[in-house]
Amino acid sequence: MRTLYPPITPYANERLAIDARHVLHIEQCGNPDGIPVVFLHGGPGGGCVDRHRQFFDPQRWRIVLFDQRGAGRSTPLADVVDNTTSHLVADIEAIREHLGIERWAVFGGSWGSTLALAYAQAHASVVTGLVVRGIFLGRREELDWFNECGGGGAMVFPERFARYIGHIPLAERDAMVEAYWRRLDSDDAVVREAAARAWAVWEDACSTLEHDAVHDPEPDPIDQTLAVARIEAHYFRHDVFLEQGQLLRDIDRIRHIPGTIVQGRYDMLCPPKAAWDLAQAWPEAAFEVVLAGHSAFDPAITDALVRATDALAQRLA
Repeated sequence: MRTLYPPITPYANERLAIDARHVLHIEQCGNPDGIPVVFLHGGPGGGCVDRHRQFFDPQRWRIVLFDQRGAGRSTPLADVVDNTTSHLVADIEAIREHLGIERWAVFGGSWGSTLALAYAQAHASVVTGLVVRGIFLGRREELDWFNECGGGGAMVFPERFARYIGHIPLAERDAMVEAYWRRLDSDDAVVREAAARAWAVWEDACSTLEHDAVHDPEPDPIDQTLAVARIEAHYFRHDVFLEQGQLLRDIDRIRHIPGTIVQGRYDMLCPPKAAWDLAQAWPEAAFEVVLAGHSAFDPAITDALVRATDALAQRLA
């Protein structure tokens, strides 16, 4: 099986003021003369980490990574003002133009797959290829699956879900995302942080195929945990700012673009039905289901993604 390419460091870092409020962190890695590709991180609100650079052959690719509005090293952190899918799509295009890139490939997983599809459908003429994994189409049934009572996640991880709902009083459990949002948007820092930790433990504990069923994952710093929880709840309560079924409805805009869909069979955050629906609507794309959970760092998903970026580089060379 393929593994990640060796660690690399950026050859360029910069901060781009995208409007009067938001400043984005952007980095470039690999070969400055290579094939351009932009990496779209998950969450929303997750930010990029060093290992995200390693899905690409650094000799072949000019790798652009950035932290989306409110996420990672972008500022203001955890901010949801002027933070919608259409804003993020516009930001990606602004980054492309700022860097003087004529056309580029797009790579995204989980929420990044949503954003990759939305961007490509809005700007198909500048996209040379798509690699998406852990497919999330932003539909109501997908949101309810993991976040609401009666969803499938609770059937698989009942002990974890009990803790997730246990943070919310019984009277509010008919709308868990809204209940969490009220706490994540509280003026009380203690209330905000407790809700963010409970949200993160539920999500992180279910993301990998193999995990510790007893101990919680190592927590991220609280400011990053709060950013993910706040921005995710903000997007989820607004149906990720997309019309229901929009990404499948508009699939004809991108069917000519070389594409690869990678999906973990036992993905509990973004179940395979969404990937299946996307593959049926986009039969021209390669579709691979592997023995893995949600995380891009589950070995079988890493293997499939590295093979996909290698194949796309060969095709675009």
